[in-house]
Amino acid sequence: MGVGVGLLMTGGTAEAAASRKVFFGAYTTWSGGAKGIGIGTYDTASGQLKTTGVISGVVNPSFVIESRDGRFLYAVNENTKGEVTAVNAATLKVINKQATGGADPCHLTLDPSGKFLITADYSSGSLSVFPVKADGSLGARTQKVQHKGSGPDPERQEGPHAHHIVFDPAGKYAAAVDLGADAVFVYSFVNGQLKLVSTAKLKAGAGPRHIAFHPNGKTAYVANELDSTIVACSYADGKLTPGQSLKTAPSGGARNYPAEVLVSGDGKNVYLSNRGHDSVAHFSVNGTELALVGHTPVGGKYPRHITLDPSGGFLFAANQNSNNVTSFAVDRATGKLTPSGTALQTAIPVCVLPTRLG
Repeated sequence: MGVGVGLLMTGGTAEAAASRKVFFGAYTTWSGGAKGIGIGTYDTASGQLKTTGVISGVVNPSFVIESRDGRFLYAVNENTKGEVTAVNAATLKVINKQATGGADPCHLTLDPSGKFLITADYSSGSLSVFPVKADGSLGARTQKVQHKGSGPDPERQEGPHAHHIVFDPAGKYAAAVDLGADAVFVYSFVNGQLKLVSTAKLKAGAGPRHIAFHPNGKTAYVANELDSTIVACSYADGKLTPGQSLKTAPSGGARNYPAEVLVSGDGKNVYLSNRGHDSVAHFSVNGTELALVGHTPVGGKYPRHITLDPSGGFLFAANQNSNNVTSFAVDRATGKLTPSGTALQTAIPVCVLPTRLG
């Protein structure tokens, strides 16, 4: 970013240096859906997004991640017969895909070694493990873990619904958030195998969706989709203990469904996307607890996913029901969000992936 800005100030040609690649997850089988994984760039000085193409032939890539070296992309294929797809990030060609053995995978992660990939299969309430080969391709599934549990909501919690899987900052344990079971299951991961070590139960009917760890590894924050709360949890040695609970949006108005939660790199701010209230809730971190700072209108409808770019200077929101992605500049001192650039129109965006390496 510094190089690009410097070139702009001296009148040099900085277009290449001042832009960074971004990918967009989307739904393809819905009416008016995308054609695959969207490809674009954003300006590292302004946050302005633009689209440059599409990786076609990837069905319902509702969540997309990149390998740690940036050479490969991995996307879930959110269908009843769930699959996961590997893509060469340089050639933008599909390498291969594998069946998850579960229904509607909606999230995925790589283990710290980068040698294994794990999906969270929503409708079946299961986790699936795959080996990652040297060429970026995926081997056949080597483990499937079936969650158990249900909750009081008859439509959403009739059984387990694995929604999110992420490793803690130390890379020792993986937390799997289950909306149907009102629980976060924590696993060890040794020799490519998940093994349950603890279960944290959330309030009945809360519907936990996603979790974000504080960089210090001692606290984590759970976004609850069904009761519109965020819960601050203490964390140590693979055990999560729920604590303070705060509402994420004002009462009244449209029913609200929290989606993504994330923590700033400096650990001072927590952001959460509110679908219904259509805002980003901003919380400050005060020791083990949170304090609501305020809400920023997201500039679209139903923000399913928010993320910070690698610099921490911009936040992007994928607004599913308004077919746009919006950008916000992040104030480094206060964490405040300010709209930046013009909203990017793109079909049913549900994930934004700014690349780490440009």
